[in-house]
Amino acid sequence: MRIVALLILVLPAVLATYGIKLMRDAFFGELTTIFLHIVVQFIIGLGLFIGGLYFIGGFILHRDRKRQLIKGGKNNRYSN
Repeated sequence: MRIVALLILVLPAVLATYGIKLMRDAFFGELTTIFLHIVVQFIIGLGLFIGGLYFIGGFILHRDRKRQLIKGGKNNRYSN
């Protein structure tokens, strides 16, 4: 089960990394051949980055809520 969870998290992380690369290349003016314009490349890179970050953050938030580890609960790691 842990392997499946790891694979589910690896794919969005790879896409987010590729999004960062696309944004960096667009910022420095290097156009990838599949895109027609640098602005399109930057927007798609930004979308990939935000989408990957959103998925990973949602996964961690869902896991913490499931285990009752979110701030404000009775039994969590933040209470004194």
